[in-house]
Amino acid sequence: MASQYDVVVIGSGPGGYVAAIRASQLGLKVGVVERESLGGICLNWGCIPTKALLKSAQVFEYLKHPQEYGLTVDNAGFDFGAVIKRSRGVAEGMSKGINFLFKKNKIDAIMGTGKLLAPGKIELTKADGGKDTIEAKHIILATGARSRELPALPIDGKKIIGYRQAMVLPELPKRMVVVGSGAIGVEFAYFYRTMGTEVTVVEYLPRIVPVEDEEVSRQMEKSFKKIGVEVLTSAEVTKVDTSGTGCSVTVKTAKGEQQIACDVVLSAAGVVTNIENLGLEELGIKVERGRVLVDEVYQTNVPGIYAIGDIVPGPALAHVASAEGIICVEAIAGHHPEPLNYQNIPGCTYASPEIASVGLTEKEARDQGLDILVGKFPFSASGKASAAGVKDGFVKVIFDAKYGEWLGAHMIGANVTEMIAEVVVARKLETTGHEIIKSVHPHPTMSEAIMEAAAAAYGEVIHL
Repeated sequence: MASQYDVVVIGSGPGGYVAAIRASQLGLKVGVVERESLGGICLNWGCIPTKALLKSAQVFEYLKHPQEYGLTVDNAGFDFGAVIKRSRGVAEGMSKGINFLFKKNKIDAIMGTGKLLAPGKIELTKADGGKDTIEAKHIILATGARSRELPALPIDGKKIIGYRQAMVLPELPKRMVVVGSGAIGVEFAYFYRTMGTEVTVVEYLPRIVPVEDEEVSRQMEKSFKKIGVEVLTSAEVTKVDTSGTGCSVTVKTAKGEQQIACDVVLSAAGVVTNIENLGLEELGIKVERGRVLVDEVYQTNVPGIYAIGDIVPGPALAHVASAEGIICVEAIAGHHPEPLNYQNIPGCTYASPEIASVGLTEKEARDQGLDILVGKFPFSASGKASAAGVKDGFVKVIFDAKYGEWLGAHMIGANVTEMIAEVVVARKLETTGHEIIKSVHPHPTMSEAIMEAAAAAYGEVIHL
């Protein structure tokens, strides 16, 4: 007899497991189908373990320059295997935490691969090949995404790798080429360079971290060059020869072709959605450009079937998937949740320096013909940044000149990923620039740079 639920979620990443827990809180009977590990890619192979790797790199970076803090450390070194092991341990601990939350909320974890048979019906294929049928009044697809493979970069898992292999390499490579300079590419470039690898970043567009404000891109490139990362922009990898002991990478640039020898190539050119073999075509669920089309509560064109996270239009970010999952199940439960405002989604990159941003860039605001005020406060003028020895970077804010609406904020520097939430909340509350200036910020902190940048926009900055 088929198992019956109010809600079944296919996929247990930050969209799926959050949706499941919220659904259970709302009194619904919930099951989650997962083919690999609870927590999905983000928790097991993405957000969490990469931050563990980056922390090891940051600590090692401090150990390499103790004299800057008046300290002495002899023979600072590392065990690369232990660094990787720590990262995997953090991920495993978090995955066990999801298992605990499922039990606490009486959610059934159903291990296997799910496929839609019909509205309200899922075929479950177990690891041993056996099949079951699961019935649910509502089905939420939350199957996420995987590394995109470029034609010139077929991932073999050994010499040409994706982010999953980059987290568990058996030994530190001497030389690496990173293709793509979005968050994934930049974070791994920083990690491996700090650990001692010679790193070259190849970016197809004219600047690295291309979705960020142009000044942030320039600062990131400057910071990368300071630590010895070679950056090639307006460049394209056209071929990788893996026939030898290492790789020979052919890169096409404005100056012509060049060859780069390396041990491993990391393909970090974005992600592609996991929507194959889900039964979408059979049920006539609408898909456009690899994304499932949904309404404002994430229902597809087939009643009772929903989709959230990386497989729907919008930013492919963990916190977006979680927010979408909560809205989706609250609507299923008969509530009337406020639709998600995709113009107020923060983006974060966790290299060193960190990057955090929300809203319009200066160029986007000017291209829209808006009359704007721009304020910028460098961390070189911050007492806390000077004391911490992290003076690279700045906070940049953009306001509407007439009404004071906070149009955007762009930060690069230490701990800025912890600071961006102030801007997100302020924009949600329709806070003006003057209200930020008059809100007392603690001193000395990195976060007072936000207030100082706002003051700079209005010609009231004190410490510049």
